[in-house]
Amino acid sequence: MPVLEWLAGLPHAVALRESGTAYLLVNAAHILSVGLIVGAILPLDIRLLSGLRNVPLAAAGPLLSRTAAIGVVLAVGTGFFLFSVKPVEYAHNPAFLAKLCLLAVGILNAAWLHAGSGWSRALAGEPGPAVRLHALVSACAWPAALVAGRWIGFI
Repeated sequence: MPVLEWLAGLPHAVALRESGTAYLLVNAAHILSVGLIVGAILPLDIRLLSGLRNVPLAAAGPLLSRTAAIGVVLAVGTGFFLFSVKPVEYAHNPAFLAKLCLLAVGILNAAWLHAGSGWSRALAGEPGPAVRLHALVSACAWPAALVAGRWIGFI
């Protein structure tokens, strides 16, 4: 795996391995990013699944969706930095691989929802069965990715 070994030798990876403070700060940023994702996505999913009916979806939906998207971008960026510290080890960790798969499910599910007309219809007040299915997949995928991420350190 020459690419992974090359990645481990990049200056940022070396700096993170050699500085407990730098690693701590990137790790904290990663945790904050994950908090943004889950903290925005779960209320949105609950609303799309017909909960929290007193919250207007037209107002909350775009805000929560954008907040989660910002969290995803930040989590992927910080996650890349954390991965680069031990890429060969992580590439063989089943929990890490599960996390990547679950992240892909969550991201592709959100992209699919936003690419179709269901999202705009939901914001107009009519979240149909397809939108509810996307919300259910999301409500399962993101917490599962969180659990898989925590599991990485225990394998």
